[in-house]
Amino acid sequence: MTDTNGNGSGPAGAPSLNVLVQYVKDLSFENPNAPRSLQPRQNPPEIGIQVNVNAKQMSADDFEVSVTLEASATENDEVLFKLEVDYGGVFRLLNIPAEQVHPIVMIECPRLLFPFLRQVVADATRNGGFPPLYIDPIDFFALYQQRAAQAQQTPANAN
Repeated sequence: MTDTNGNGSGPAGAPSLNVLVQYVKDLSFENPNAPRSLQPRQNPPEIGIQVNVNAKQMSADDFEVSVTLEASATENDEVLFKLEVDYGGVFRLLNIPAEQVHPIVMIECPRLLFPFLRQVVADATRNGGFPPLYIDPIDFFALYQQRAAQAQQTPANAN
């Protein structure tokens, strides 16, 4: 017989990461030049994508993590569409060493959310009249390292 931590995820005391809930927190899709923007095009549009990860601790073991994604498509300085989505989840971390909590929250949690965020983006662009925009996988580890390097270069008192 194996001891469990109460949620059936493994032996008591074993490290665990559980998704409690995930959700679309905010979603905006703009197609400002429709129906003209939906006409067939000679060349593919320029696609711009920005991603940001945010987290806040909700209790000793629970963290809300959100991935904010902004995407836009332009052609000759004309905006075809703009999309903003904030996709979040609440995660429970149990028996994780303190020095590993921040990387897990900022790397592994967004990695778990990403496939669902990707589908929301594809559905929103398709429902907006465009071919679905399938976002390439994001290297959240590299994003984490980049943000850490930027934080070290920014003086603490700069505003």
